[in-house]
Amino acid sequence: MRIQISLVLTIGAAATLSACVEDTGSVGASGAPTAAEKACLRDVTGVTNNPDVMLIGSEFSEAGTFVRVGVGENRAPWQCIAYSDGTTASIQSLVDEGAA
Repeated sequence: MRIQISLVLTIGAAATLSACVEDTGSVGASGAPTAAEKACLRDVTGVTNNPDVMLIGSEFSEAGTFVRVGVGENRAPWQCIAYSDGTTASIQSLVDEGAA
């Protein structure tokens, strides 16, 4: 009986937490990138000076949308945060570039 109650509580907690963040996957519900995703694709292209970018995924929140972008032929991972006003921040590479 205790195991069943623990299982129910664990499933309930997971369901509650999953409602906090929406993972939109690689494209918006319509099949096209959202405005936030487009803003990050645009600005990562500008920062990297590489037009070969691909949306890897995104997670929406009221504070800002966290977007993952693949850059170049090898799809080096970059991140970006997009805001509802069209601005972006925290554009940075996620590649470990020789950290010891």
